[in-house]
Amino acid sequence: MNVSDKYRNAWESYWRGTSGARGEAIWDSDPALSAAPHSELLLPHADPDRTIVDLGCGNGTQTRYLATRFARAVGVDLSHAAVEHARRAAQGGPVEFQQLDLTDAGAVRALHERLGDSHVYMRAVIHQSEPQARPSVAAAVAELIGKEGRAFVVELTSGSREVLRRAASEPGGPGPKLQRVFHHGLKPADAPDEEIPRLLTGAGLAVLADGETTVPQTEHLEDGTRIDLPARWFVLARA
Repeated sequence: MNVSDKYRNAWESYWRGTSGARGEAIWDSDPALSAAPHSELLLPHADPDRTIVDLGCGNGTQTRYLATRFARAVGVDLSHAAVEHARRAAQGGPVEFQQLDLTDAGAVRALHERLGDSHVYMRAVIHQSEPQARPSVAAAVAELIGKEGRAFVVELTSGSREVLRRAASEPGGPGPKLQRVFHHGLKPADAPDEEIPRLLTGAGLAVLADGETTVPQTEHLEDGTRIDLPARWFVLARA
């Protein structure tokens, strides 16, 4: 099932209204806080000579880092505007970006056929996807890794909702970056905790390793505390 026009338009609108500058999007954290430690968790299970595909790449900050750790990095995003930001920021570097709807099974299959079995990096995509689309997102991970690839998936947990509620109820209201998320109708931490592993195993994926972490944001509470959203990570292979 493809994503709804409302969902697609929300993300397109969000990225059209974002400059693409590092850190302007609330989740666009420094790779030292995201893709770098995540790569250290993935690499014991993954061949660095394979391509890695960054699902939901946004403006490509994490993708560009992943290209330094793996043979090749390809970033994909639902939003055309996000992909345009990513291409401009890459300035012809050793990365590739394309628009892709993860719920379009034919397009995902075509990407797998072009790249072969690849690794996947997916940071906080399922939790904000529409409920009816989430199984297809998990299936896209399984399709892209095939038999030989591995996946690193990190998703927000229910504890994130309390952190976001606190941020939204600050005396001065939510910060401008979080306001923009709400303004565009995006719904962080929307999936129940038990749904994520169920979707992954339902897509034919086996959990090789997992653990608790946070997804650091680029905005702070009024007391200066960085907004870090509780999350769970999984390293996955085909079952």
